[in-house]
Amino acid sequence: MESGDAMDRGAGAQLLPESHGPKIQDDSMLAPLLKDKKCAGSKAPTVILGFECLESIGFFGISTNLVVYLEKVLHGSSLASASNVTTWTGTSYLTPLFGAIIADTFLGNYNTIIVSLVFYLLGMMFVTFSAFLPTAAVLGGSSVFGAQTVAFVGLYLVAVGSGGVRSSLLTFGAEQFDDDNATDRESKGSFFSWFYLCVSFGPIVSGLFIVWIQDNVSWGLGFGISTACIALAFGVFVLATPMYKRRMPTGTPLKRLSQVVVAACRKISRRVPADAAMLHEVSDKVDPQPKIAHTGDFSFLDKAAVITESDFGEVITEEAGSSWKLCTVTQVEELKILLRLLPIWATSIIVSAAYAQMNTTFIQQGSAMNMSILSVPVPAASMASFEVTCVLGWVMLYGKVIVPALRNFYPGVDGEPSMLQRMGAGRLLMALAMAISALVEMKRLDSAARGEEISIAWQIPQYFVLAGAEVFCYIAQLEFFYAEAPDTMKSTCTSLALLTIALGSYLCSFIYALVAKFTTTAGSPGWICDNLNQGHLDYFFWAMAAMCTLNFVVYSGFAKNYKLKTVLS
Repeated sequence: MESGDAMDRGAGAQLLPESHGPKIQDDSMLAPLLKDKKCAGSKAPTVILGFECLESIGFFGISTNLVVYLEKVLHGSSLASASNVTTWTGTSYLTPLFGAIIADTFLGNYNTIIVSLVFYLLGMMFVTFSAFLPTAAVLGGSSVFGAQTVAFVGLYLVAVGSGGVRSSLLTFGAEQFDDDNATDRESKGSFFSWFYLCVSFGPIVSGLFIVWIQDNVSWGLGFGISTACIALAFGVFVLATPMYKRRMPTGTPLKRLSQVVVAACRKISRRVPADAAMLHEVSDKVDPQPKIAHTGDFSFLDKAAVITESDFGEVITEEAGSSWKLCTVTQVEELKILLRLLPIWATSIIVSAAYAQMNTTFIQQGSAMNMSILSVPVPAASMASFEVTCVLGWVMLYGKVIVPALRNFYPGVDGEPSMLQRMGAGRLLMALAMAISALVEMKRLDSAARGEEISIAWQIPQYFVLAGAEVFCYIAQLEFFYAEAPDTMKSTCTSLALLTIALGSYLCSFIYALVAKFTTTAGSPGWICDNLNQGHLDYFFWAMAAMCTLNFVVYSGFAKNYKLKTVLS
């Protein structure tokens, strides 16, 4: 595109020249001891996947059976324990956002992971130590040295540490691949699926092994094994430092976006025109970095990149992209991308609120059943391991059965369903999982009224469908937010996907509070009570199913009108 084509056709205005993306020095990509760049790229992702396996075992070794620990060992009520777990889980998935901002702005992904691991390991040690301390009930009241205080201090240190690791590890792993290499590009695509499977490895080990130790041997030993996994992961990650590619921080993403808003408002107030056709590179050079194509959404923001005659002095004296009066096209498009993502992102919160039931009400429901399958004892928390096994099954089912079937049914369709289609399927399956859990609870209550107990095997269908919702929704969601993110905000946007889990958990705690307020009366203990046989957990599940169904309808409208980010070479 010739530079003259970008000149304003009115008011003597033109566009600020496009920046060429974040500048990354070649030396900053390598640790000092690394010489063979290609060799490092082949080994570093494997180390990161192994690290994630250990980290996942450590985290889920704490979280999987946490509601039982708070209720049975620390003597909390059923509702309070469930609320505490969802609040803590929410915090664990809220902290990645702050970790991502720190990584993108100040420390970089590698340093953020190292600092976070210090908090992570310290928190795990506190939680383990709490299992050996007397509870407040034994001490005759609250105490700063009681198990409750130490446990919650440790849990929230874990929330901070795990959040920092989550914010940076996936992006750090993706950075180890060379996008200019065809083999690396293909490997990078499979890295996301392998990474998610490594995350799923933790619940299997914790649910089958660590939970059994906690319930039958010692809570301290169970937590200690989880702590040892984090310590081992820490050591392995540090020892592998020489083989990593390490990118430097790309700037202050929030400041860049704020500059667009301020600059656009200034131009709007001055009635500066902005034509979509003007949004092109003002340069005779070919930009080596792909530029985001203008889509026409939020066109009022285009004014932020228009240079008027009065702005020429600022262009000369200030570096492009650092001004609060003028912005590059890249900055404008970054903000547009985030604004287009917000509706899709918001609908994920409801999905996460429903998914949080796996670690709370599902476990409480299972605890009220006959916890054995074919005479084999099965702790209620161990059903989470079955769900993860189902995740692996769904991954195989999707690749070997669902995709080929869709190609046969729709011969003109090439490839697999889009990320938006997969996320929609996940939302629909989540509504189905809540409906199935409601039917199972109705069956359980009917049997309890006759003095009978049904087997925990009745929960298998709801866990299976929940696993399908997880596969379709969360894996596609990670890919979607990473793919759609601006280059300078990969960690931040990936953390936005995790933030939905945090907000979903907080929403779940709020829903519990509403349920307690509006269903508890003088003559009724409420839907969710200590004795589930006196409550109506089925009503709660039906309400969640209705909310998920409405969420699917709203999402479908947003997804239909969503415009994917495109690039122009």
